[in-house]
Amino acid sequence: MAASGQPEQLKGVRRNMARVMADAHAKVVPTTLVDDADLHAWIGKQDITARLIRAIVTACKAVPALNAWFDGETLSRTLHPQVDVGIAVDTEDGLFVPALRNADMLDARGIREGINRLRAQVESRTIPASELTGYTISLSNFGMFAGRYATPVVVPPCVAIVGAGKLCFDVVAVIGGIEVHRRLPISLTFDHRACTGGEAARFLKALLDDLALPQ
Repeated sequence: MAASGQPEQLKGVRRNMARVMADAHAKVVPTTLVDDADLHAWIGKQDITARLIRAIVTACKAVPALNAWFDGETLSRTLHPQVDVGIAVDTEDGLFVPALRNADMLDARGIREGINRLRAQVESRTIPASELTGYTISLSNFGMFAGRYATPVVVPPCVAIVGAGKLCFDVVAVIGGIEVHRRLPISLTFDHRACTGGEAARFLKALLDDLALPQ
């Protein structure tokens, strides 16, 4: 039986997304590390996305090699003193990645206000084109919908992206028995041309350690 669907030309955001992803696939040498952040020590209700961004900032300070751009043509890299986080926003029209600028200078409230502003601008399609470029590292919080681990796409010139999976409750072995802990699956994809596996692993550890803090 022949398929009955009709071909539809991609337009606008989806067309651009297709080009960006194809370019990334051709130019990046991706490797992914995965682990789980243990949130058992968290005190009270906390903003998970704000904590994720704080943890990314902490990890960038610990291992600057992942808060960088890489030029595959000249084999050169640029380490950034500031942390501008690209926040993946899924819409019916396709994927937008606005930049939360200077995340390293923001507290939890500032991070939340910045995210809300960017999301509102994306939804109303009023976000300036300049806010959709220039981020130094990115975050995909796909676990808001489903999925524990992923291989997020690194979009050049960035060298790393953090993926956060769906919150889950896992049985954890502790001294004297077992406990049920709330844990957050984390996936880190990085361009292996620009940083070593050791740098990526140390980055991931710094991120997990920050997320494990009570507040």
